[in-house]
Amino acid sequence: MNPATADREALFWRLADELLEEPAVTRSTMMGFPCVRLRGQFFACVDRRTGDLVVKVPPARVAELVAEGIGLPFAPNGRLFRAWVAIPIRDDEEWSALLDEARAFVEG
Repeated sequence: MNPATADREALFWRLADELLEEPAVTRSTMMGFPCVRLRGQFFACVDRRTGDLVVKVPPARVAELVAEGIGLPFAPNGRLFRAWVAIPIRDDEEWSALLDEARAFVEG
């Protein structure tokens, strides 16, 4: 893992630590990427290849983030995950807000 990607993974865990204080939120892996789950449902991970934050939000929100130039469609191995968006720009406040948004989305 290159230093920039390692730095982003460290940021992911620093921001996720607050969420992990909730008993229903746990650490896990998704497709080999470090992630967090809420009651077993994945809601965010960090892509170890790119260092992007990847969050689960409604498809309309994915389209909005992509249109605004904030996010990229998440398509590992060429398969599009329509409710997932990759956030390539490292921004502590944006990442924190998106982690909260993703957690709220899977909570329903």
